[in-house]
Amino acid sequence: MDYRDHRPHLNPRLFRLLASGLGIRQSSRLLGLSLRCTELKFRKLARHLWRLNLNVRAPLPSGSRLQLDELETYECRRRTRPLSVPVVIEAESRFILWAESATIRPRGKMTPARLKALQEDEERLGKRIDRSRKSVNRALKRAAELAAELDTVVLQTDEKTSYVGLAENAFGKHRLVHETTSSKLARMTWNPLFPINHTEAMARDLVGRLRRESWLVSKKKRYLNLGLAVFCAYRNFVRRRFNPDAMSPAQMLRLTSRRLGWGQLLTWRQDWRSRSLHPCWPGSGTLRPAGAA
Repeated sequence: MDYRDHRPHLNPRLFRLLASGLGIRQSSRLLGLSLRCTELKFRKLARHLWRLNLNVRAPLPSGSRLQLDELETYECRRRTRPLSVPVVIEAESRFILWAESATIRPRGKMTPARLKALQEDEERLGKRIDRSRKSVNRALKRAAELAAELDTVVLQTDEKTSYVGLAENAFGKHRLVHETTSSKLARMTWNPLFPINHTEAMARDLVGRLRRESWLVSKKKRYLNLGLAVFCAYRNFVRRRFNPDAMSPAQMLRLTSRRLGWGQLLTWRQDWRSRSLHPCWPGSGTLRPAGAA
């Protein structure tokens, strides 16, 4: 995937920095790259990892338990441009099946200053459309593709009413077991939704664009989606499920034979869909040496 890259040996290091919560500017300083070069490398790596997340998938094993939740963030301006981020995971392995962002309409207290800012945004960008429902439906459809062979699909969510119809539409009412938990319940380890809450907390920590009160916030929604692709690849294939574990979430679902390194995910191109080489294919552990043509 590093075809025509000028400094391909920096790709794994950039991946590691971005997956550790650093922003584009600080990463460019540490790597000795220009800001523009770092931005372009980030976009290329993230699109590659997004395709890899789609290609290295397989039907879920029997007994899998899915969890869905949404977290909120924003693009560019917190008061006027909020975003919803639906996340679907397999609860036991903590494998992230899908995560993306979608625009939602501003809510909460409307002060005169906020109303003025909203009016300015609408005049320049048009009225903000709520695409949360479509985004959740797309996330559930992605999960349904992997749950097609399951006789019973167990889905755990909070009590948001729209989830009921969307889940039945995605998985089929006859085989869906939909368990709900109040979102007001303390987010402790005994909470049934702790796996998804824990995953979202990790995302807040390791994706600088999701942090509250941070200047790393994405200026545009599509770049947040690229940041989410980097986090999903790291969480699924590189990081252990828990610190004492030996296996990654992908290993637990038998998608990979080993826990992958930073460079191994950035070897074989993934833009050929099902014909793309698996990252565990022989030779994926080799990297082009620094300064090579």
